[in-house]
Amino acid sequence: MGTLLDSKMLSPPQVMKHQTRGTNFFNKLSAEKLWKGVTSVSNAGKKRGRGKGRSKILAKDLNRGQIIGVGKKNIIWPGLNAPIIRGRELVRQQQLPEDKERQEKLIAMRSSMGQFRPLKLAPLERGWSGTKLPGRSVGPPDPVGNYTFEGFDTKVIECKTVVNMTGNMGRRARFSVFVVTGNQKGLAGFAVGKAPNLMAAVRKAKNRAGQKLMFLDLFEGHTVYHDFYTRFGRSHLFVHKRPEGTGLVCHRAIKTTCQVIGIKNLHAKRSWAARKNVQHLIKAFFLGLLQQKTHQKMADDTGLLVVEFRPETKNFPHLIAAPSDGHVKDAQPSEVPDFDLYASDGNVEWKPKKRVPFYVKLPSWQVHLKKWERYRNLEKVMVNMLAEHGEVRSLYTEKHPECHPGGPPKQSEQ
Repeated sequence: MGTLLDSKMLSPPQVMKHQTRGTNFFNKLSAEKLWKGVTSVSNAGKKRGRGKGRSKILAKDLNRGQIIGVGKKNIIWPGLNAPIIRGRELVRQQQLPEDKERQEKLIAMRSSMGQFRPLKLAPLERGWSGTKLPGRSVGPPDPVGNYTFEGFDTKVIECKTVVNMTGNMGRRARFSVFVVTGNQKGLAGFAVGKAPNLMAAVRKAKNRAGQKLMFLDLFEGHTVYHDFYTRFGRSHLFVHKRPEGTGLVCHRAIKTTCQVIGIKNLHAKRSWAARKNVQHLIKAFFLGLLQQKTHQKMADDTGLLVVEFRPETKNFPHLIAAPSDGHVKDAQPSEVPDFDLYASDGNVEWKPKKRVPFYVKLPSWQVHLKKWERYRNLEKVMVNMLAEHGEVRSLYTEKHPECHPGGPPKQSEQ
């Protein structure tokens, strides 16, 4: 029995071909390169100041929180995300109810990745300007053999980027870090470290500084022995000795260096050329500290006595050092022993004249001078009394003991 067939059924099936390409930049490039294309800025953009500030895009690790075999469809895969045998039973592939919290946790984790968290430091750990590296402490140098740098501290003085042009690699940028290390007892050193990584440059600099230590003499452990002038290159520096309680009145780079060395009281005035070149400034300061003369060396070189006068002791002479051989040279009449001129090797700081106040020309100033004329030599008289009698006394003290300046002396209770 025959059957009738439609002509459409006898025609061959038509095949439609669509050209597709499965390769694109998502498949060719890695996730690291894709994020670099989104977050980085071109060299021309960097020169124009782009890519800075809080609006900077941060890369996110999308693989974080992902587990192989676990996805949107909660399916158990034996041997992948579950054991093959559990107890005596064979684990079979099965689908579990959908986990709604999984996607929410992934979104929350990825949202927290892109946020920029500023570095928070304690107030005492901050540097010269916010969280920048200059002025901050980076710890002691690394131990060398069995020797550990106990009591040492290293502080960063300068941190900058330097670029070197090479023939095959183009511009090669590195970090340059200048640090000073010391034990706050006169033992200190400085060095420069360069590396492509910032922390590697810091580590290299502080380890080099630990290998270049110098011992610096300090007067009574808190200041320099005398005023001195020093220079390195075009950086000039005048350093002045100060009594206890004065503090450090100087450039911030010198102040940080003094804290590392152990100097607590100092006044330093730099030249205009040394305002930015901190490396030359610190080198000039170390040269001045190394070239200063101790009081005993001054006495041996000049053959004279070194005597100190302090305002807090009413300028009472105090012998500090004498020649080691015991022979004191007689001073010549034509020789004027100027201590500041001798200590600074003839380099004395020029100080401008003080401006005369306007009221000096007024008649009222003359009236004031007449009123205070009787007290004009009061300080000198007190110094002479301390030198001759050992105390401040009145003209009537011998005849009347109760006539004592400041009232009669207190009698000790027995």
